Amino acid sequence: MATLKGTINKAVKRYSEPSEQTIITDLHLQANQGSGEFNIFDDDDQLLASAIVEEWVANEEESFMSDVEETLAGLLAEMKDCGDLDQMQNLKPFSFVLVDDEKETLAELLLMDEDTIILSDELLKGVNEELDDFLKKLLEEN
Repeated sequence: MATLKGTINKAVKRYSEPSEQTIITDLHLQANQGSGEFNIFDDDDQLLASAIVEEWVANEEESFMSDVEETLAGLLAEMKDCGDLDQMQNLKPFSFVLVDDEKETLAELLLMDEDTIILSDELLKGVNEELDDFLKKLLEEN
């Protein structure tokens, strides 16, 4: 986890200069299951930071990418809550996204925006039923 956080911090520092705000839409986080490489790219595919995550080297788990997604989303949320990402001078909104080897988006890990919050599927489970029940009770009262 320290390797991941250090690599993310290295990429974030590239956008911490107060001289001018940078416009980016995404920071692309890429995990390689076989080699253990963890790379972070900008919108122009410029490598911002890279590291080898020993736990990923030769990992053959089928759930590798979903595990990486969960780990990175949790780490980024923690870093945001602690203020570690506040130093970025980027114009908002922008996202941290998990990408595959072809740089195709697999998951949006964190959206940085003052006004927008992304709700996870887990949080939204059962919302339709709750809203239906609420509406039914509301209509019954009238």
